Amino acid sequence: MRLVCFPHAGGAASAFLPLSRALGGHLDVLAVQYPGRQDRRREEPYHSIAAHADALAEVMEPLTEGPYALFGHSMGAVLAHETARRLVTAGRPEPRRVFLSGRGAPSPLPGAHDRLGSDTEILAAVGALGGTGRAVLDDPELLAMVMPALRADYGALGTYHWGGGSPLSCPLTVLVGDADPVVGVAEAAAWRGHTTGGFDLRVLSGGHFYLDDRTDDVRDIITTSLLVAGSPA
Repeated sequence: MRLVCFPHAGGAASAFLPLSRALGGHLDVLAVQYPGRQDRRREEPYHSIAAHADALAEVMEPLTEGPYALFGHSMGAVLAHETARRLVTAGRPEPRRVFLSGRGAPSPLPGAHDRLGSDTEILAAVGALGGTGRAVLDDPELLAMVMPALRADYGALGTYHWGGGSPLSCPLTVLVGDADPVVGVAEAAAWRGHTTGGFDLRVLSGGHFYLDDRTDDVRDIITTSLLVAGSPA
């Protein structure tokens, strides 16, 4: 079974290298490389969640011909959910399960932590979350390389809101760190309203990027959910 992973704001496909290694031999792990970073750094990043999800759904259509699941962290959770909805609308098979990590359920208004207007606000938020290495934030040349993607991603999140629509019917697994400074457990639990299928909430020790330290635990949650507990390949 394929597991397609969607990175966080400012993040790249390489963020999922540890998880991919941990899942080796269990799943075929693919990671989305957003435009505007790493090997796609010369491409213009998306400034809209809707436009980005439209493009992702189109690219992913061939992957839905076999069993697959989605895993999105932070902004990636938003994109994984919106991409799944678009695939269903296009008549494609639903994922076997969608894993939504480090993100509260969509709301009619953008969250306060997404509405960041200046580079100073963005960098302060990124630093507080711990998702970008201190060496990047403190190095002017590295910072200049990552800022266009960060501006685009936070701009997209700052204009994203939930406009309603039918829930998915596939099961959702929601993961959140118990010390996450921007996503509370109640916000994470609100994803329950976005599926008519099964729902599983997992609270792990750690902050917004709990995944960095709990990779083996996340691996076990994924493999148990997909390969053991009733989601056969």
